[in-house]
Amino acid sequence: MSVFGDGLDNAVHKAFTRPAPKSAGPQMRYLVRQLKGTRAVADLLGISQRQVERYVAGQAKKPRPALAARLEREVTARWQPQIRATARQKAATTGGIVIDTRARIGYTAPVGTTDEARLRHLTVALPPQYAARLFEAQEAGATDQHLQEIAAEALKEVYFQDNGRRAGQLEEVRFTDIEHLAFEL
Repeated sequence: MSVFGDGLDNAVHKAFTRPAPKSAGPQMRYLVRQLKGTRAVADLLGISQRQVERYVAGQAKKPRPALAARLEREVTARWQPQIRATARQKAATTGGIVIDTRARIGYTAPVGTTDEARLRHLTVALPPQYAARLFEAQEAGATDQHLQEIAAEALKEVYFQDNGRRAGQLEEVRFTDIEHLAFEL
């Protein structure tokens, strides 16, 4: 499970103007339209082409839990691509992104400071350049660790250093033991 990737996807999903189809029949019909055929949908979901046709015709209604989860994931990944792109573009250029997290956060600093990592609950508005970096890294297939490093760098600059007004000697922020993480555009 990708905590950061899923959090970014959930933030973008909140920008949708219409809800995605919820039941199996409409979800299958949507995927058939998107992929232009039942064979492509069957290959994508790992089921037979005949089973896809049954869902499209309304003969089958209740998929197994594993198939229902795959179906839900594939539909939401393709749902309203223009709105998804617009929301990401707005966050990356003008709006920025808000991170709400409860995690163990510490930092590396010069000797004599209290740099002990401790559990913190932070809600911080990150500037657009960090939203752009997070979305670009996610689209490039970055690991959750890389996304976490970008978020830690953003928290270092915005929260700890207050955009260069304090803690100039701060070297690195450690962002571990994540209990809660959510993004909002």
